Amino acid sequence: MPKKSRRRSPPFKKIAIALLLIVVFIAAAIAWTLESMALPPRQLGPVLEGRLAGAGLTGLGAWVARTFNERDRGAPLAALPALRVGAQALSIGPASAGNVVPVEHEEAAIRALEKAQPGDVITFAPGTYRFNGRPYLATSSASGVTVRAGRPGTVTLEFELREGFLIASPNWTFENLHIRGTCDVQAGCEHAFHVIGGGAGFVARNNTVTDFNTPFKIDGNGSAYPDNGVIEHNSIRNTSARDTVGSVSAIELVAASNWAIRANLVSDFAKEKGDRTSYGLQARGGGKGNRIERNVVVCEQRLRGAPGLRIGVSLGGAGSTVSQCRGKRCAAEQDGGVIDANLVASCSDEGIHLQRAAATAITHNTVLDTAGVAVLSPESSATIHGNIIDGRIVARAGAAIDADDNLDTGVTRLLTGAHPLRALFVAADSMNLRWRGDPPRRGAVPLAGADLCGTTRPTDPAYGAFEDFAACLTN
Repeated sequence: MPKKSRRRSPPFKKIAIALLLIVVFIAAAIAWTLESMALPPRQLGPVLEGRLAGAGLTGLGAWVARTFNERDRGAPLAALPALRVGAQALSIGPASAGNVVPVEHEEAAIRALEKAQPGDVITFAPGTYRFNGRPYLATSSASGVTVRAGRPGTVTLEFELREGFLIASPNWTFENLHIRGTCDVQAGCEHAFHVIGGGAGFVARNNTVTDFNTPFKIDGNGSAYPDNGVIEHNSIRNTSARDTVGSVSAIELVAASNWAIRANLVSDFAKEKGDRTSYGLQARGGGKGNRIERNVVVCEQRLRGAPGLRIGVSLGGAGSTVSQCRGKRCAAEQDGGVIDANLVASCSDEGIHLQRAAATAITHNTVLDTAGVAVLSPESSATIHGNIIDGRIVARAGAAIDADDNLDTGVTRLLTGAHPLRALFVAADSMNLRWRGDPPRRGAVPLAGADLCGTTRPTDPAYGAFEDFAACLTN
């Protein structure tokens, strides 16, 4: 009697191969989806949290957002080392020449400011000066006036004012001052400096400014715009998140052109109320030719964990109303801007952000522990070269970018907790940014310019903001 044939089960090896192919296909599909979405974990987590909460899974959503954020962010940033950017212990550049007007008390300072003559050098004697009882300190209509401390660290100005200095005349310089907002209600201390209309050629150099919503505010008055200003070697920070629904930015440049914002140290600019979105440096309102270079922007150092979104550097920023735009028209929020040789770190959202910003050059920046670089809107275009971006580069909503020579990290790797670009440095979490090995170098680049530390770059420059971070340290 013939034996009945049995159907043999597929060999285990074939099953294993089939399962492996399925897993690989699913993983590839997930990775493709994640890369297409271009949402780093710190941005993807809140999206999933909202969807899970809508499905009644609030607890799970909160866990997902927290886990994704921790995987993306890593350890809180340690104390910053002493740097050659920001305010320095010695004056920057030669002392101003002119008619010295000594000031030893508050009333004398107010008179000197209001009655200043061209070429006056208003010099505060060492001490602490407290100003209140008025909306701001008005400056005279004279041009070419300097307001200073003879030696950095010897003069503190305490402002219980909505605005500190209101500058509407050209070529005023402020240097070596320590300015602190002391309002009982934080919304009452808006600006340390407000430069308007005729305040072209403004210079702020080597000042320390703390506890204002927007310490430096620059804008026009509808018919005049304060162009050609310089903000350099200032240290700007807050000691707590700002309790306001208004704008929070360390420097907010609106409708002015051809400014240089360089070698500043900006940190801790969180916003507690309203949309909870704040900016380190932002330029908007239809200006042209503004340069943001050789700054250190640390969105969160002392204020890590505050709610809200903190963006390091932005051209376009929060956008502008028609009344804020230069000439009442913003074809683009910014045109021909430059973001070069900056170190941007520890931001809950984008490190560099463009919104309606045309013909922008983003070159040789080091961007660590941020969502990366985002270029948004059809008006935006950018060349993005030579950067180290611990995150992704994304163009959305019709933006055009040329970004073929950078070191960046895909979002899939970030979801695994991998941060290979942080590993280029000895200890990125403690701001020890010396190279772990040989620095990664670009090919020949003509006219690469100075790096973050002021060092002239070689013809084959390192990627990122600096050749050797040790040159940025003061000791």
